[in-house]
Amino acid sequence: MGIMLGNLTIEQAEERSGVTWPDALKEFMKDRHQPSATNVQPGKWHCFDAPFTLVCGDMETAQAIYDHLSKLGSDFKEQLQIALAE
Repeated sequence: MGIMLGNLTIEQAEERSGVTWPDALKEFMKDRHQPSATNVQPGKWHCFDAPFTLVCGDMETAQAIYDHLSKLGSDFKEQLQIALAE
């Protein structure tokens, strides 16, 4: 099991990605951020800095975020992984 560090906000993750995220995505994510990295709950997300990974508490949340970001993926300055909480 690897070590994951950080608690990025939407703005910090967007800045790190190097692209402007759609307003609809940021609005969707706004009230779903879970500051604690432990046991990310369904409907919530947590973004780690190292490695740059967005962990979602359920497939529906992951899919909604992916649907927005996949259109921008080729413009990202570094890879962002989207993962499901265990």
